[in-house]
Amino acid sequence: MAARIPGILQVVLNSSLIVLGAFLAYQLAKELIVFGQLVLKGGTEDYQAFFARILIFFLYFEFISMIVKYFKEHYHFPLRYFIYIGIAAMVRLIIVEHDDAKASLYNSMVILVLIAGYFIMNITPGERLESPFSFRRRGAEDA
Repeated sequence: MAARIPGILQVVLNSSLIVLGAFLAYQLAKELIVFGQLVLKGGTEDYQAFFARILIFFLYFEFISMIVKYFKEHYHFPLRYFIYIGIAAMVRLIIVEHDDAKASLYNSMVILVLIAGYFIMNITPGERLESPFSFRRRGAEDA
């Protein structure tokens, strides 16, 4: 019985991700309809709300692509997708709520930390795809 628990949990996880992906695809389609209505009606006077909706659209898109990558990479979430989503979410927050300069500065620092983490992740040797930013020599084997 104990040997079957990981398999059962994997099925539950995969099923939940499929349901989440379907819900996000529905929300993505709904945002496309809202964009179409805004463009046809010419209701883009409130540029902050328009940019916020665009960034929400991209967040839905990134989450869907992350779920697709999960299944394509044999049930593994690449860390870089979480970093991409974090950066996009912080940019959205800065665009939508930029009234407080100190909060915008802190949010910008968070983006800088995320980018630094992504850079460190790419230059760190390990079992990953070869990166153009890697300091390892091409063709060098790991010891």
